Amino acid sequence: MRISVVTVCRNAADTIGEALKSFFRQSHADKELLVIDGASTDGTLDVVNEFARDGLTVISEPDRGLYDAMNKGLAAFGGAAVGFLNADDRFHDQDSLAAVAAALETADICYADLDFVDAARRAQVVRRWRSTPWRKGGFARGWMPAHPTFYCRRGVVDQVGRFDLRYRLAADYDFMLRALELADFTAVHVPRVLVDMGAGGLSSASLKSRVRHNLEALASRRRWLGAGLIDYALFAKPLGKAAQLIVAGP
Repeated sequence: MRISVVTVCRNAADTIGEALKSFFRQSHADKELLVIDGASTDGTLDVVNEFARDGLTVISEPDRGLYDAMNKGLAAFGGAAVGFLNADDRFHDQDSLAAVAAALETADICYADLDFVDAARRAQVVRRWRSTPWRKGGFARGWMPAHPTFYCRRGVVDQVGRFDLRYRLAADYDFMLRALELADFTAVHVPRVLVDMGAGGLSSASLKSRVRHNLEALASRRRWLGAGLIDYALFAKPLGKAAQLIVAGP
C-alpha cells in the first residue's frame, strides 16, 4: 500500500529538515511525500531541495492559509491512503508508516497516539495524547483523534471532500468529524505513539487560539450533529486535553 504524507509549510527552515528526515527513515518502502510550500522566503525550499529524490514532490506557490494548502495536498496525492506531517513534527520512530499501512489493510481510517515535545528540547515530552477506540457519537462526548496521527484511504477523501475553509483553526476537526460521524467507514486505533508533535501549534498557541478552536469545533457539531448553542463536548474536550499534561523531568 502506497502511503502519501503531506507536509504543509511556510517559512519553516528551522524545523522542516527533521520532519523530512523522519519521513525518509521510514521502514515502509511504498511511500511518497508532498511538500506544499506557501511561497517561503526564509530558505525553506533550500532545505527541502537537499532531500530531492524519487518519492518527493514539491509545490510552492501562494495560498490562502493552512487548510487551503492542505487541500492542495488532498488534490495531488497519489497513494492509496493519505495523512499529514506538520513541518515542526516528526515520526516517532522508523516503523510509524508501517504501522499505518498494517492498520489500513483492514480499515478505512486509522489513528494513533501522540507525544507533544518541547520546541527547544525535542526529547522532553510535555503532553501525552493517548486515544481510545472509536465509538459512534464520540465527538458529541468530547472525543477526537489527534489529527497528525489520522490516516485514511482514498475512498474516504473522495466521499468526505476537502477541508472547509470557513474554519480557520478547526477544519481538521470538522474533516475528521465528517469522516467518522457522517459515514460508515471502519476506523481502528493503533495503540502506539506515531508522531512527536512540536508544542505550540496553530490551534493551541494561545488562550485566544484555544477558545476560537473550541468555538469552531462547536460550530461544526452544530452544523453536522445538531448540537445546541452549547453542548457537553464544549467542556469535555478541553478538560480531556488538560488531563494529558504531564510534569516532565529535566
